[in-house]
Amino acid sequence: MSYLHLTPDSRNELSGMLAVGAEKKDIALALRKHRSTIWRELRRNGCGNKRGYDARLAKEKTKERRIEANKRFKKLDNSKWLRNHVVKKIKLKWSPEQISGRLKIDYPNNKEKRIGKDSIYKYIYNERKDLVKCLRCQKGKYRRRYGTRIREKEREKLKKKRIDVRPEIIDKRGRIGDWEGDTIVGKEKTIHILTHVDRKSGILFADKLEQATAELTKQKTIERFSKIPRNKKKTITYDNGTTFSYFEMTEKKTRMDIYFAWPYHSWERGCNENANGLLRQFFPKKSSFAIVTQEEINNAIRLINNRPRKRLNYLTPTEVFCQK
Repeated sequence: MSYLHLTPDSRNELSGMLAVGAEKKDIALALRKHRSTIWRELRRNGCGNKRGYDARLAKEKTKERRIEANKRFKKLDNSKWLRNHVVKKIKLKWSPEQISGRLKIDYPNNKEKRIGKDSIYKYIYNERKDLVKCLRCQKGKYRRRYGTRIREKEREKLKKKRIDVRPEIIDKRGRIGDWEGDTIVGKEKTIHILTHVDRKSGILFADKLEQATAELTKQKTIERFSKIPRNKKKTITYDNGTTFSYFEMTEKKTRMDIYFAWPYHSWERGCNENANGLLRQFFPKKSSFAIVTQEEINNAIRLINNRPRKRLNYLTPTEVFCQK
């Protein structure tokens, strides 16, 4: 299981599950985190001697801790020369962008004497509000040109079609061509195996990702589905991993509708989770994917797809997928 920080959403879910008396090990499983992550979160961001867990207070504690930890990286706080230089130029009515641009020319090989315009704006509004009067635009606090990162993430979320708007026939497994996709992670964390499974037939395909990037995931997905007949590729349902963030291009190239399960709802892609479990029989957790070849993956997939399944009346996934 790859290491990821708890997100604000997962802290809300943690608070809710604790409120109804859920066990910590069950919470860890539902949030797809290691159980020690849950215990550490309660110890660091809990309510002290009080019972329960407040997600809002936990977020505030995390933010304060992060701000304190990042102080050592703030150039203006740690460089007297740079701080004095910026203040001097601001008083001369230079804009933060002009200051930043000029420093790149004057000190091209000295990163310690260069700084971005966003950092200068933050310094002015947070530390030296007396310098705001020197800025050309004083109507309000500086905002990034294309909106905040939070708004960018919200816009990306709105682009995704969620699982609850899928056609009903997909839920009933009424046809071949409705796929579910995910990745399984190797010991190195950076090397994944991309998996796609057909909901009706259960046939499984897998491709090694030497780097777990959205670009490579998109390429492998397009290559994989270019080999599949048009009438057997209709939809794909993914989880919310960053490796699937180029889904719009994948959707365009494969001409398949792509849907996303809700965060932390792995059961909504139960077919794919089960298929990944079958593949783990050949590549167990904590095994190194660096030494695994695509040929070895293909051999494992061949064995899986040619084993009879009870739910298919003991036909194999290959037989069901290929039958006319």
